[in-house]
Amino acid sequence: MFSQKFININTAPVTPIRQELRVFIDDRHAVQDLAEMLAALLRELNPHGRRQPVLLAVGTDRSTGDSLGPLVGTRIKELAPDLLPVYGTLDQPVHAVNLEEKVQEIRDNIPYPLIIAVDACLGQLQNVGSVNMGRGSLQPGTGVNKVLPSVGEIFFSGVVNIGGYLEYLVLQNTRLSQVMKMADCIAQALITGSMLARKDY
Repeated sequence: MFSQKFININTAPVTPIRQELRVFIDDRHAVQDLAEMLAALLRELNPHGRRQPVLLAVGTDRSTGDSLGPLVGTRIKELAPDLLPVYGTLDQPVHAVNLEEKVQEIRDNIPYPLIIAVDACLGQLQNVGSVNMGRGSLQPGTGVNKVLPSVGEIFFSGVVNIGGYLEYLVLQNTRLSQVMKMADCIAQALITGSMLARKDY
């Protein structure tokens, strides 16, 4: 399958930005498509550069499938440590137990945060290996029937495996190689998209 495209607001300013994009990590344009979408959303939500983008990477290193968020946070810390504040890494994960506490910590410490949320999800077979991103919030925990607060104004959601049955077992038996490739794709898109958006400030 191929990645969906969105309208570039630089050439068509009267047309609203597509609010969601799906790419497959094996698509050679995946990183660039995600980065351009992220840059467009950052320009829309932070037109004057006065808000601080913050990465909230949700998940746990105790489950292979659910480690996507912490892997992304860790990669950002390694590749671009000064890019933006990062909440959620392999060493300090943000998960069901401490999510509300971390969201409050962001609000207490960062004036006008613009939260970019990252989390893994389960989905249909044909969508496994894809990354969805766009404007809006994530609802962490829905894949494993947990009720947690919605987070983020921009989201990245990686479909790591098939959903619908034995969700905990499926997450535990997800291939690490796929999750790591997805994490690298999202991390590179975050870095590139953030840098593209900063050129306008």
